[in-house]
Amino acid sequence: MKRLLLASSSPRRKQLLEMANLCFEILPSHIDEQFQEDESPEQIVQSLAYQKAKAVASTNPDAYVIGADTVVVYNGHILGKPKTKQEAANMLCLLSGNTHEVLTGVAIVTPDQETVFVERTAVTFWDLTEEDISAYIATGEPMDKAGAYGIQGQAALFVKRIEGDYFSVVGLPLSRTVRELKRLGW
Repeated sequence: MKRLLLASSSPRRKQLLEMANLCFEILPSHIDEQFQEDESPEQIVQSLAYQKAKAVASTNPDAYVIGADTVVVYNGHILGKPKTKQEAANMLCLLSGNTHEVLTGVAIVTPDQETVFVERTAVTFWDLTEEDISAYIATGEPMDKAGAYGIQGQAALFVKRIEGDYFSVVGLPLSRTVRELKRLGW
């Protein structure tokens, strides 16, 4: 069996690969996540995913390496991980009653091939009250999540509709990733 590495310390990506019953190791890339301001969100997630995978592959040339990056986009603007509770509240207010996109870029680097793709999912939130937002922020859950929410956690109660791959919103489009691994010979 060829060695499979996940270039991420994300517990959600780890859980998804375990759910697929894949045998893999975790080796975070620790890259400096920099991008050009003029890049589109699609370009950014694909570039960062590729940088992560390539960094790990450079020291593990015999392995199949998966890199991924996820962003929340509202009205063309990327909503990153909030730095403060107020920033989290502001993000959740923006998303309240609206549809936003979650983009996950995935890169797979193998000993002799590479592929990069992006999965786009539309998520619509119910209208949220100030109490909804305050109670959610009090859990601490939004503080390490792009867009200040985790769909797999308590914020699942905010979701009115989803169009696309649920697992991509969690952090890795699992089905497509496994299909790409197989296509690349893993």
